[in-house]
Amino acid sequence: MTPGHTRPTQQLDVFPNPNPGRDVLIHLQIEEFTCLCPLTGQPDFARLQIDYIPDATCVELRSLKLYMWAYRDRGAFHEAVTNSILDDLVAALGPRFMRVTARWNVRGGIFTSIVVEHRQKKWRPAARVDLLEFETQSATR
Repeated sequence: MTPGHTRPTQQLDVFPNPNPGRDVLIHLQIEEFTCLCPLTGQPDFARLQIDYIPDATCVELRSLKLYMWAYRDRGAFHEAVTNSILDDLVAALGPRFMRVTARWNVRGGIFTSIVVEHRQKKWRPAARVDLLEFETQSATR
């Protein structure tokens, strides 16, 4: 599509994972997510964080942006939106692991965070490696 003719869509495009033999953590942040309150029709705003370990495919970021844009005029509760995003991404990608965290702006004095996860049945994360931290050194000491 040419610039200015882009439209929101529910389609998520993927591309082959360039390193399918390795667990690679992909971290995405969507700072300006918007949907509508299903009761009042007023806009709800959230900051989304998507962390995933791909299997065969990765999500193409332009399609993810257009997918998120498609929620702008949809009414849904915070819990439903967060779960729907996870379900759609899992269906499109089939990741080894995925976590969607939605931090919703304050509404009525209540701050809401929702975290949902998916794991492939046989996938297990590698053991965590803690590396020693080095003190900051300067050239002048």
